[in-house]
Amino acid sequence: MRRCKNCGGTDIDVDQARGDAVCMGCGSVLEDNIIVSEVTFVENSGGGSSAVGQFVAGDSSGTVPSLGGNFHTGVGRESRAATLQNAKRQINHLGHQLQMNQHCLDTAFNFYKMALCKHLTRGRKSSHVIAACLYLVCRTEGTPRIL
Repeated sequence: MRRCKNCGGTDIDVDQARGDAVCMGCGSVLEDNIIVSEVTFVENSGGGSSAVGQFVAGDSSGTVPSLGGNFHTGVGRESRAATLQNAKRQINHLGHQLQMNQHCLDTAFNFYKMALCKHLTRGRKSSHVIAACLYLVCRTEGTPRIL
C-alpha cells in the first residue's frame, strides 16, 4: 500500500491516462510521467478501430496533439482535457500575478483536479474555484497573499 510522503495519507489517485499519482488528502504529486507501454484498441459504432490512450509529447509539455477533424473518439474526455487546460492556464496567470512559485501553482492545479473529480466545480464560476484553490495553497504553505 502506498503512502504519501507529505501527509502520510493512503488515498492515492493513480491516473494512467494523465500519467501521475496524486495524494487525495493533500494534493501532492507523488509521481508524474508514469508511462504505460500497452496499446489498446476499441471498435466504434461505425465498425472502425481506434487506439485508446494518451499521446506523450516529446518536449514533456503535457499538451496532447490533435489527430485531425475526422477523429471523434472520447468527446467527453476532450472536454475534460480542455477544462483542465483552461484551468491550468488561469491558475498560472493568476499565480504569476501573485508572484507564487511553480510548486504552489502545481499544487493549486492538483486541488482543482480533485475538485473537478468530485464534481465540486459544477454550478460555480471557474474563476471562483481557481481562486479558492490558490487560496488553499496559500493557507497550506503558510504564504500570506491577499486575493
